[in-house]
Order: sequence, then structure tokens, then C-alpha cells
Amino acid sequence: MKNVTDSFVSLGHWPSAGSFGFNTDILATNLINLSVVLGVLIFFGKGVLRDLLDNRKQRILNTIRNSEELRGGAIEQLEKTRARLRKVEMEADQFRVNGYSEIEREKLNLINSTYKTLEQLENYKNETINFEQQRAINQVRQRVFQQALQGALGTLNSCLNNELHLRTISANIGMFGAMKEITD
Repeated sequence: MKNVTDSFVSLGHWPSAGSFGFNTDILATNLINLSVVLGVLIFFGKGVLRDLLDNRKQRILNTIRNSEELRGGAIEQLEKTRARLRKVEMEADQFRVNGYSEIEREKLNLINSTYKTLEQLENYKNETINFEQQRAINQVRQRVFQQALQGALGTLNSCLNNELHLRTISANIGMFGAMKEITD
């Protein structure tokens, strides 16, 4: 524990910029503390993350199913529209002499509106999927960050006692004072 405190105190006594060196003292570099914190985060965060991802996966799958149902409805509508188109074509044969060009125009408008509807539904499905995926990623990121922060704060609070806390504050004040003297 003395090495950890000494490493904080020695931060204020580093040589000025331009020099470079390696600190080979494993206790002063906090590698053990970092590995313990990462191990705890991985051990406890894995289940929560898996549950979050499974829930998000189910929501995305439900959204995809809903989109597929909408697509099925659109295909059904397309079939109805095609049946109507066949009917219009039969009427066009009957009225070819009197109004062939107007019926053709109606047929093209009907086909174009159907394809536009299908494109809109397909775009809506893709946008919904992308939105849900992005939202899931953002929620997982926030959850992992919160858990990591809580774990780190818990570890830090459990390791610090009043004496070490006061020595750390004093060392940091000394370091800031030394930095201020260098900048002045």
C-alpha cells in the first residue's frame, strides 16, 4: 500500500518534459488493480450484457416479423392490384375503340402507385431495423459504462481509507502546485 501512495507522491517529482522512461514497479503502475477491476467487470457484466442483448434481439426479431407481416400484406395487396389490373385490361379490350389511351394511363398509375407503396414499406422495414439496432447498441453501451463506473467507484471506495485518501489529496495538491510553478 505504501508503494501505491509513493507512486502518487512521486508524480509531482517527475523530470520536466523531454525525458522518457519505464516504470518497472508493478505495484506502482496499478496493473494488478486494473486487472482485478476488469476481471470483476467481465465476470459480473457478462450475464447482464447477455440478457440485454437477448431482450434486444427479441425486440428486433419481433420488429422484423411485424415488417414481414406488413410485407405479406403488401404482397397480398399487390395480388389484388394485379387482379384488378387484369380486370382493367379486359375492360380495355372492350373499350379499346373508345378510350384505349385513358385506360392505359390508369393501368400505369395503378402499377406505379403499387410499386411506390411496396418501396415505402420496404424502406420503412429497413429503417425500423436500423433504428432498433442503433438503439440497442446505445443502450448496451450506456449500461456497460454505468456498470463499469459503479464497479470502479465501489472498488475505489473499498480500497481507500481516510489516511490514504488524505495522503492522495495532499500528493495531488503538491503535483498541481509543481505544475503551476512550471507554467509560471
